[in-house]
Amino acid sequence: MTGVVVRPVTPPDAERWIELRHALWPDATRNELGAEARAYLDGRGFMLEQVIVAVDDSHRIVGFAELSLRPYAEGCTTTPVAFLEAWFVVAEWRGRGVGRALVAAAEDWARGRGCREFASDALLENTASAAAHAALGFEEVEHIRCFRKPLAPG
Repeated sequence: MTGVVVRPVTPPDAERWIELRHALWPDATRNELGAEARAYLDGRGFMLEQVIVAVDDSHRIVGFAELSLRPYAEGCTTTPVAFLEAWFVVAEWRGRGVGRALVAAAEDWARGRGCREFASDALLENTASAAAHAALGFEEVEHIRCFRKPLAPG
């Protein structure tokens, strides 16, 4: 991989980061994704601990990773656990080591916080994500089915 630098996201990156978040989660509204990103950048308690971006030679963001610290993650035995909340690389940069560079930087961040395990998740049908995780040394530990039930006011 040449010409890509991985670094923490900064406020001037907001619009591009939001654009890429929307590419990852197209069912979410851009306003919702933007509000979360701005909350993180403003230090207003968004759940993320760190966001890193991959930037090409023309200073364009071509990928990002969002990281948190969780008290528990499936299959893990230590706490806290560094968690890869989101991981995205634009299509034309995939297969060129950008995802690997983002995960390596995320692992360094996690080690710096005393973590001994790094976890992530993906939807069952997302075979491309499962393959990318496996290629970087993640081991699949569980399959879960999640449920939701709305509650009437009470």
